[in-house]
Amino acid sequence: MLILDGEAVRASYPMTEAISVMTEALRAFSSGKVTQPLRSVLAPPSEEGVFAMMPCHAEGLGYGFKAIMHNPGNEARGLSTHIGMVTVFDPETGELSAVLDGSAVTAIRTAAVSAVATRELARADAGDLAILGSGTQARTHLEAVRLVRDVHRVRVWSRTAERARDFRDWAATQGVDVEVAAAPEEAVRGADLVCTTTASRVPLIGAGALSPGAHVNAVGASVRGARELAPAAVAGCAVFVDSRESALNESSDICDPIDAGLMVEKDIRGEIGEVLLGTVEGRTEPKEITLFKSLGLAVEDVASGFSIAARARKGGIGVAV
Repeated sequence: MLILDGEAVRASYPMTEAISVMTEALRAFSSGKVTQPLRSVLAPPSEEGVFAMMPCHAEGLGYGFKAIMHNPGNEARGLSTHIGMVTVFDPETGELSAVLDGSAVTAIRTAAVSAVATRELARADAGDLAILGSGTQARTHLEAVRLVRDVHRVRVWSRTAERARDFRDWAATQGVDVEVAAAPEEAVRGADLVCTTTASRVPLIGAGALSPGAHVNAVGASVRGARELAPAAVAGCAVFVDSRESALNESSDICDPIDAGLMVEKDIRGEIGEVLLGTVEGRTEPKEITLFKSLGLAVEDVASGFSIAARARKGGIGVAV
């Protein structure tokens, strides 16, 4: 069995590779080659965080799962909000093959999925990027989006101004100039690429805040009760998801506008995997606002786990036990 900590995961999983792996994982999911239930979520009323189990089987890969703690309070601590592990099993023997740091896997694969959605749905000339949130996902999303679009301007907003400045200073070390916005509306004004990466319980983006032609990756509100966009804002978009079943059961960003009568289930245009397969049309015109609601799928973690473990073994990375 191979054990890979966060450093080993990052060394074995460059973002370019993650985008390629996620493209195939999303295709497999939407073509019926993945077996996975909805996440099993433990949310004690006395706790702010939640614990989730995400098992799956993917044809051609095998079995695996992610066990993850989502702790929103970690954002203020400067820590990842997602702590856990990804485990994959030998497809022939069923023996434990590898255990990987779940926080590192989640940080990379989530941004890689957003990059896939951006590549497929954003306008070809989009390059004005707004990021809401300043934590781990904000950093990986900046890296990932820059790989699929020619980003010429970046704005960031965070609840904590100091953390927004920290993000700006970190981005400067990556050769990227970032403007700090005082409010979410200021950050997204005129942006044609938007990534929301917060753990907000109240909408940050209201109706009319998004510019015509924008593409939004909404990734932070990954459990029921969390929300980053107002119902009217969602209803004004062409909506795409990673999984219809997950979106209709686990996403307040999607369920709230349906419950309010602003949209119906069939207004979800499709899964991003269906866009990749060519069975669902993506953006239909330049001024359309596209929204990709990402909740995260077990197959994204398991496909990542198999890819990372293979690359790590080839490179002599990790601890074999």
